Amino acid sequence: MSASTPQTKRWPFIIPLLVIAALVGIFGKRLSDVSKGADPHLLPTALLNTPFPEFDLVALPGREPGFVTSELKGEVSLVNVWGSWCVACLAEHPFLMTLKRENTVAIHGIAWRDAPEASLQWLEKHGDPYTRIGQDPRSVAAISLGVTGAPETFVVDQAGIIRYKQVGPITPEVWQTTLAPLIAQLKK
Repeated sequence: MSASTPQTKRWPFIIPLLVIAALVGIFGKRLSDVSKGADPHLLPTALLNTPFPEFDLVALPGREPGFVTSELKGEVSLVNVWGSWCVACLAEHPFLMTLKRENTVAIHGIAWRDAPEASLQWLEKHGDPYTRIGQDPRSVAAISLGVTGAPETFVVDQAGIIRYKQVGPITPEVWQTTLAPLIAQLKK
């Protein structure tokens, strides 16, 4: 029989209290950031202000050319990561079609984790706002871009540098308050 001191019997109770205190501290910091005006939905990207990752994605059948990073240079553009399986992409899509009709900015697409036939059927049914589309069935591009879910859209400047990452659908409000002013500034 081992002799236990009262101090060694307390450790199993102190460790959970320390974990709870750490979690309360993290939660408190996050609330403090939000109260100072930080957007709680913003997921920062390590790629901000860096060149768009290099890749050459195969085109959807009959939808050549594919998506090549070097083609981004020379104009401000949006790169939209989407999938036919994505409910939020369906909600975003009518606004992308509006942007195409207005010819405001070039929109390039990355069909993420999608069968080519499903992507083509989806575009036929809902419209095709994309200048170029590349297939990313194995998430090679998505991993390079740090995509966490669809849709995600990157604003890329004329030099091919990522200037902003929109997580979630582009809505008219997001367009008016964030993306349109940034794109206008980048086009100057």
